[in-house]
Amino acid sequence: MSKEQSQLIRDHWIRDKFADRTDYTLVYQVIIVAIVLLIFFAMWNRRMAQEIKLRSATEKELKSAEEVLRISHQRLSFHREHTPLGVIEWNTGFEVLDWNQAAENIFGYTKEEMQQPKGTERILPKSASEAVDDVWSSLLENKGGTRSRNENITKDGRTILCEWYNTPLVDPDGNVIGVASLVDDITERTLSEKMVWKQANFDLLTGLPNRNMFHDRLSHEMLRAERDKSTLALLLIDLDQFKEVNDTLGHDVGDELLKLAAQRISNCVRHSDTVARLGGDEFTVILSEVNDNSNIEDVTQKILHKLEEEYHLGDEIIHISGSIGITLYPDDANNIETLIKNADQAMYAAKKKGRNCFSYFTQSLQDAAQKRLRLTNDLRSALSENQFEIYFQPIIDLKTGQVAKAEALLRWHHPARGVIGPLEFIHLAEETGMINDISDWVFSRSVKRANQWSNQFNSDFQISVNMSPAQFRLDTRSFIQEWQSYMHGLDISGRNIVVEITEGLLLDAEPEVIDKLLWLRDAGIQVAIDDFGTGYSSLSYLKKFDIDYLKIDKMFVNNLESNANDIALCNAIIVMAHTLGLKVIAEGVETDGQKKILKEAGCDFAQGYLFSRPVSADAFEKILDSKTR
Repeated sequence: MSKEQSQLIRDHWIRDKFADRTDYTLVYQVIIVAIVLLIFFAMWNRRMAQEIKLRSATEKELKSAEEVLRISHQRLSFHREHTPLGVIEWNTGFEVLDWNQAAENIFGYTKEEMQQPKGTERILPKSASEAVDDVWSSLLENKGGTRSRNENITKDGRTILCEWYNTPLVDPDGNVIGVASLVDDITERTLSEKMVWKQANFDLLTGLPNRNMFHDRLSHEMLRAERDKSTLALLLIDLDQFKEVNDTLGHDVGDELLKLAAQRISNCVRHSDTVARLGGDEFTVILSEVNDNSNIEDVTQKILHKLEEEYHLGDEIIHISGSIGITLYPDDANNIETLIKNADQAMYAAKKKGRNCFSYFTQSLQDAAQKRLRLTNDLRSALSENQFEIYFQPIIDLKTGQVAKAEALLRWHHPARGVIGPLEFIHLAEETGMINDISDWVFSRSVKRANQWSNQFNSDFQISVNMSPAQFRLDTRSFIQEWQSYMHGLDISGRNIVVEITEGLLLDAEPEVIDKLLWLRDAGIQVAIDDFGTGYSSLSYLKKFDIDYLKIDKMFVNNLESNANDIALCNAIIVMAHTLGLKVIAEGVETDGQKKILKEAGCDFAQGYLFSRPVSADAFEKILDSKTR
């Protein structure tokens, strides 16, 4: 390579190596700063956007909250002005700051009137000042809210009962700055509650405790007697003859009579004792802390004497009496149910003794009640299990000496006790309503026998059937249809049947009784008055109703041979009956002497052990057969 070429190459290298160049450092720095600023600005802009958005949302939420608060305040104000509760705000000086419309309605004072000096005193009775001061002191000490009932005075002077709900108002530091009160006028509600409570616990007619309150009082007295080791007496009082008064003079008179009886009973006991009305004409007396039976009997006799005094009700003068059963706690029982049951049994024992008296509960009464219950239960199945049988007692024609009639007498063949007479169970059948089915059964069987024996022995032969007063209270149409079906089924004449009734049934004959008597007459069935002379004998009843026979009770026949008075009575009955066109049957004839006297007096028929005891149908048929030979 030549020197010139080398030099040329060096120059070219040097020129390329050391030639002037542009410095971009500052540009780069500016660019970097610009980028950083751009990023910062973007971030700042984003943050600002977020803050703006957050502020906008916050402002929106604030506006929404303000709207909710406004609506809530509006609702609260509306509720405050329209609530039936009085809303009152007080300062710590017991002065009214706020007073809504309901408060004005309750008390009658406007807000302006209550904000006058001593305005608060207008609604407070003087008697309540001490209680109000105690409540106010408690509120100012911030011991919590209070609830109380107070009497308040209205603007028109009425005293009302209000229920107050008071709450202390406190500042952020916990200092009491006032009191807010809600007040409700509960006067009418309280009166209604008292009325409901009174109706639930007291008898509306007499004002005495009713059965519900009686149970509550008796329970408390039993607990006290147990605690004090003392004795409690329970008296059950039933008014005698009350039903008759109620039925004849009306329920209004009956109600007034019950009121007077309640007052008389109440006046006979101590204030600490309880007199209650259980219902109807039954009253009870709880005598607490009795020392001995003499105290009980003194009170009981006093009640009996007061009850039997005359009652003047309008133009009526009424006489009644009382029957009282007495039982003791804890001697006779240890629970309420048994005590009441014992008193009830003792009361019925008093009625059986003749009324207007008292009887203590005894174990024998309990035994009798249990026997009665068992007998009643057994009686329910007696008819379906064919345990009944009809016996017949001959009735003799005293002129001919022949058997002219028979009385049908029911017997119960009890599976455990043997033969039971009607006196033991007929009253149970009447009380339970079983008498209707039993009497229908007796009638149907008697009609069948009357038909058989009248065709076989004597066409005029009659069977007498005892008819319970309960049957006369049945629906007349059902009664007639039932009995007609028996008679039509056998094609038997009514003249072969005699129905025996008691005098008491005719005393106040109701339409049902009269209708049935008329049907018996139209059917040709004759009617006899049983046990004549022992009840409400009256010539007017004998004239009013179609009666065919009078049956002289055996109490007049028993002493005919030794008592001239009984002879005179029997003669009088026979003469009277014949004068009225009635025939006479004497019951309980046991001696030839009695038979002779009755025959000489003109008595038509007689029955009794002299002729025959009641016998079975087969045995009676043999008697008829022997008499016709």
